This record gives sequence, structure tokens and C-alpha cells, in this order.
Amino acid sequence: MTLEPAPAWLPKSAVREALALWAICFTAIILTFVTWTGAAKLVATVGFLYLPIYAMRARGEDYADFGLSLRNLGRELKLFALVSAVVFPLFIGFYLGGMALLPLLPKALVHVFTPYVSAPSFHFRLPDRFAEWVIDQLFVVAIPEEFFYRGYLQSRLRDGWPGGRVVFGVRLGRAFWITALLFALGHLAIFQAWRLAVFFPALIFGWMRERTGGILGAALFHASANLLVQVLDASFFS
Repeated sequence: MTLEPAPAWLPKSAVREALALWAICFTAIILTFVTWTGAAKLVATVGFLYLPIYAMRARGEDYADFGLSLRNLGRELKLFALVSAVVFPLFIGFYLGGMALLPLLPKALVHVFTPYVSAPSFHFRLPDRFAEWVIDQLFVVAIPEEFFYRGYLQSRLRDGWPGGRVVFGVRLGRAFWITALLFALGHLAIFQAWRLAVFFPALIFGWMRERTGGILGAALFHASANLLVQVLDASFFS
């Protein structure tokens, strides 16, 4: 990759650079959502892919430096299968418990902390155009978001904030927690308080990134988790 001079506006500090690019992306998404809602998803996807590449080229890095590589694909797929087997049954149990409690909660509280506006009634069904959702969640949502947040942002913040404590075989420091927080805050481009709950799966995505060195396993888990929620929502709120 040809080394290009870093633009003057790009901060020299790894932390400041990461936060600046996150702020640019977040601001662009909010402005687009306010002025042209239909284009907000496209702007997010382009920003998540282009901004890290822009910074990457200035330092002569390549995609593998941000975890986008097939080098450890087998290891990433194994971890994806293991994490899915552990987390998804727990999540389904938690979801079902939430559906049982939902009718008992005050409506005002339900509207603030959940996206649901009607009483749940289970009948298994897939969302309409489910095959399209699979492609969308993997290639438009999960891979771009993981490339930006876990690939670029978490890596650059780790450059500025090395160290941390070992958790399940992986050293996790300030960069890990701040990335998960920024990921959650980024979902407030559409201001709904319940969207902050993505902080918790973000911890799993970040841990998978550090465990394997790649983002593809985390992206597969990310997309699968989103699709699982869509199936459950379609089945309970068809």
C-alpha cells in the first residue's frame, strides 16, 4: 500500500484520531437522519468503511491491521459457534422472561425502555423478506460496524491506552470499554433510550476481536444476534 502523507487536520494522537473520526461519523449520521432519513443507513455504512481506510492509508497500514483478514477465519468461526451456543440460549430465555413481564409494566415505562408498543402474542414466523435481511445485516450493518468499531476504533484506542486486565484469556483495558460505550452512544442517532442496551453485546464483539485478532467472527455473531432479535420480534409482534 502506497504511503500517503497524513492530512494536517488528522490528530497525531491515536486516541484523539479515533475519537475525531467517531465524532465525524456520528455527526454525519445524525444530520442525514434529520434531513434525509432514507439515506442515513447508507451514510453510516460508507462512513464506517471509508473513514478507517482514510486513516489507514495515511499510515501505510492494511486491512489485516484492522482485523479484516481470512488468515484466522477457522479460529474465528469456531469462536463464533462457541459463543453463539452459549449466549443465544441465554438471550432467548431473557427475552421470553421480558415478554412475560411486559404486560405487567406501566405503558410509559414500556415505551421508554423497549421498542414494543403492543402486547406480545407468540406465533413463530420469519420477518418478511428474511433472505434480504440476512444480506443486509451481514454486509450493510455487521461488517461495516465491526470494521469501524472493533477493527479501527478499538485498535487505535488500544494504541493510545495499552494495558488492562486479563478476562477469559484476553487483556481488556480502557480501549475495550470506551469502544463499547461509543458503540452504544452511536445508536442514539435515533434517540430511543432502549438502544443503549447494545452496550452489552458490544462487550462480546470486542472480546471476540481481541481473542482472535479478527473481526469476521464478531461480525457473524453481530449479524446473527440482530437476525435472532428480528425473528423473535416478528414471532411475538407480527
